[in-house]
Amino acid sequence: MSFTLAIVGRPNVGKSTLFNRLVGKRLALVDDQPGVTRDLREGDARLGDLRFVVIDSAGLEMVEDDSLQGRMRRLTERAVDESDICLFVIDARVGVTAADEYFADILRKRAKHVILAANKAEGAAGEAGAAEGWALGLGEPLQISAEHGEGMEDLYRVLKPLSEIVESERPAPIAPAVEVTLSEAEAESGEGAEDWRPSAARPLQIAVIGRPNAGKSTLINKIIGEDRLLTGPEAGITRDSISVRTEFMGTPTRIFDTAGMRRKSRITDKVEKLSVADGLRAVRFAEVVVVLLDVAIPFEQQDLRIADFAETEGRAVVVAANKWDLEEDKPHKLNELREAFERLLPQLKGAPLVTVSARTGKGLDRLHAAILRAHEVWNRRVPTARLNQWLSAMTEAHPPPAPGGRRIRLRYMTQVKTRPPGFVVMATHTDQLPEAYRRYLVNGLRADFDLPGTPIRLSFRDQGTKNPYKDRSNKRPTGALAKHKDRQKPKGS
Repeated sequence: MSFTLAIVGRPNVGKSTLFNRLVGKRLALVDDQPGVTRDLREGDARLGDLRFVVIDSAGLEMVEDDSLQGRMRRLTERAVDESDICLFVIDARVGVTAADEYFADILRKRAKHVILAANKAEGAAGEAGAAEGWALGLGEPLQISAEHGEGMEDLYRVLKPLSEIVESERPAPIAPAVEVTLSEAEAESGEGAEDWRPSAARPLQIAVIGRPNAGKSTLINKIIGEDRLLTGPEAGITRDSISVRTEFMGTPTRIFDTAGMRRKSRITDKVEKLSVADGLRAVRFAEVVVVLLDVAIPFEQQDLRIADFAETEGRAVVVAANKWDLEEDKPHKLNELREAFERLLPQLKGAPLVTVSARTGKGLDRLHAAILRAHEVWNRRVPTARLNQWLSAMTEAHPPPAPGGRRIRLRYMTQVKTRPPGFVVMATHTDQLPEAYRRYLVNGLRADFDLPGTPIRLSFRDQGTKNPYKDRSNKRPTGALAKHKDRQKPKGS
């Protein structure tokens, strides 16, 4: 069970001190001077058996211009919108101020769930100010002391049921239909219902994966047109898989932003291990996987592993080279990327490779077209008649080997699945068919039926033992000679 808790309030009410108390470390800068926190800071908090993400926000100021205070306020309001629960902190020693009343009114309208906490309530000095909190209309004020750790049991008591409500309200990701079995009629005709096309009810599900700091969250923010996801120059800001519903150039889409995936030897933090596992889970909920590369250091070992994982899971793959705006010799670099892609990822031969700039938004139209194209190919159907004409031509051009003088015969072929395309070949002596010949057929399918990049599942079923006359000799003879055969049998048989 996990949720996001945003700590909000006026400057200098003790938000950063409470943040440090919940994460168990001195991560946030604390000072008596108001306004020390100027950005959002995330931490992994624990309170009893609760594990959650806590956000320390800048102090709310009563300004709405483009000054530093105005920008800090907009950032805090974004944290309110994105969090599951808001912890509104007031100063019990000062009591309720006009600013507290103003911000309480904002939270009532914007926040999903609000908890009111009167900090600095230790001793008799804070009791009167805490009691004034009732006037804000946000329920019972919790009397806490972030500095001394008082009132944490009361905070747990309120958070526990709210966390269960948040968990029940959170919609579960809709697992896409994969390895869809075709009926005999659909296999014969190569046609069928096109309910796989994206719609408002079933949006196209995309996972954006890549190494840390490749620009995944920045790319998604540009696609949806607003800063919904936290971004920055530090690698690894995103700590879990975040699902965002949007219209991507008119296409209903659900996009999963995932934590950056590094080599296992470099993952020491337990939370990061969970984040990577969550990222792999997001791939399984996707239909199309966008592997995002940093154009300055493309196709490192981890990039190849990430792309191979997406292919192994049977998802359509699009490779996007980000930060293209920083590249000076674009034609030369593009040729380098294509050559490396063909050489290092032969299992994804022909997959779309597009260049984008998540910062400027250039190339998003190419990315959108590549995603739709990959999704269409992933759902492609080929009629059985065309497949068998093709199989005959392929075996004639390059016959299967004849190990031990026994020729392998490929008799019949049909498509049995889509998402990704899956084919079955009926043959003899399939256990002796070399892998090289299977690759020859897969490459031929890609080229001749326009299936670039998508995973292709090709299996062989041995017909060698399926002899319709196998049991004929065991049947009882009939006709004029049957009684003579019975006479020839020994008695008792």
